[in-house]
Amino acid sequence: MHFHIRREVIFKAAGAALVAGAMLAVLASAPRPAEAQKYGGVLKAMLRENWPSMSIHEEATISAVWPLMPVYSNLVLPDPARPTESADHLVGELAESWSWSKDFRKLTFKLRRGVTWHDGKPFTSTDVKTTFDTVRNGKLKLNPRKGWYENVASIDTAGDYEVVFNLKKPEPGLLTMLASGYSPVYPAHVSTQDMRTHAVGTGPFMIKTVRPDEELVVVRNPNYFVKGRPYLDGIDFIEIKERSARTAALVANQLDIAFPGEGTSQIRDQLMKDAPAIVLSKVAQSVNVNLLLNTQKPPFNDLRLRQAVNLAMDRETLNKTVYQGVLMPGGAMLPQPYGEFGLSESDLRKLPGWGDPAKDKAEARKLLAEAGYGPNHPLTVTVSTRAIAIYVDVAIWVIDQLKQVGIEATLAQFETGVWHPKLARREYEIATNLTGIGSSDPDANLFENFACGSQRNYTDYCTKEMQALIEKQSEEPNPARRLELVHEIDRKLQVDAARPILGHLVDFYAEWPYVKGLVPHHNVYNYGRMQDVWLDK
Repeated sequence: MHFHIRREVIFKAAGAALVAGAMLAVLASAPRPAEAQKYGGVLKAMLRENWPSMSIHEEATISAVWPLMPVYSNLVLPDPARPTESADHLVGELAESWSWSKDFRKLTFKLRRGVTWHDGKPFTSTDVKTTFDTVRNGKLKLNPRKGWYENVASIDTAGDYEVVFNLKKPEPGLLTMLASGYSPVYPAHVSTQDMRTHAVGTGPFMIKTVRPDEELVVVRNPNYFVKGRPYLDGIDFIEIKERSARTAALVANQLDIAFPGEGTSQIRDQLMKDAPAIVLSKVAQSVNVNLLLNTQKPPFNDLRLRQAVNLAMDRETLNKTVYQGVLMPGGAMLPQPYGEFGLSESDLRKLPGWGDPAKDKAEARKLLAEAGYGPNHPLTVTVSTRAIAIYVDVAIWVIDQLKQVGIEATLAQFETGVWHPKLARREYEIATNLTGIGSSDPDANLFENFACGSQRNYTDYCTKEMQALIEKQSEEPNPARRLELVHEIDRKLQVDAARPILGHLVDFYAEWPYVKGLVPHHNVYNYGRMQDVWLDK
């Protein structure tokens, strides 16, 4: 048997090692001396569904990031060759170098010269300023990450090749958020409306063919700014909506690589049996399984009912039945050892929903009774979810858990193009959801998902105390003190049932052994540039 599984690389995020002053970029074209790379060939990549639009800044799903990340470039990016991600290991893309002021209130980027957009127009500092001014000023149809840039007071340019982010308060984490796959630079000369259907980037690949619900084909950018890249002639992202059909296509070698986040333990076992030569990498996804409870509408504007739902969830059973033991226990932040800021398991076990399931369910029934619900007057709700298997699996389990405490629930499924707008409009009672965090820094998670007024704070949980804590941890320069603050925040979020976390996902990412240079990361959103990928066949 020739089954290959890569050694699991434990995520050990770097501490606050950023220093003020000049920080030189590591070139994205750093040589990989281990093997002689080959040019040519088209990579056949899996898609699980249609991309909702081509504008990454307006989307909140890997289904948009994965097929479109090869088209765009960032100022900086996590090193593609490292599974772990931190501010200590960023590579420059459109930025040649960057530096912080001593007070961490000014971040300056020196930009590459001679870069062109796919339509031939030159890249300049105006493109950077326009991109992030558009995001931070809310000038997008959907704006999931506006909160990432709330602390940016202004963005200045100094000629065509220097741009400065001026901050209201110190925020070292901004650099890591700018490195996310969710943070590409857009062309200033193309409207945001046009970017939704006609992606124009500076990345290693350009759009060739767009067939919604079938495939998205990208081809090599002959004018890419990294010499000698990319190696591939192109990538064919092939859409297969049914999960077993996707796996069958991978086994039959009709696909070269899987889709990030699709490698469940069941699929891992199937691939071990039916495609023993395939390479599997066990990585954290930086995605948590959670419940959304609409705090602004009955019935879940009642804290007792939100707490009852949280207590009704037997997370150990979820892990055993749906995830076969690989779901990682954790709060809002990625758990240890994959994440630096996650709560320890001993801390977690002291929180509601993580203790004794029988006692928790009894407490849930008591809270329901206090709110006026019981066997003769059951609480009835609709559980909404996204109409893809990894969401529906959880929703069915949640409905069974609710039934065990006397809550009657029915299931409603929505396609991706409808799902995120419905959440943005708060058109749900209770929902099962997967939330991906596009950056390892707490700011990305806390400002996006829990800050007052954030579009992606889908539950509208908002307190002055929590908002003050989120802002305080963001500007805290002492790493140990910041960690204490993040843990305090995480514990309070769980007690308040702000967005009950059921666990964190791992991925058994699959690729055939002739695919070289694709290193899965402990974050599904940040390793899809594909400039270093090549085919050894």
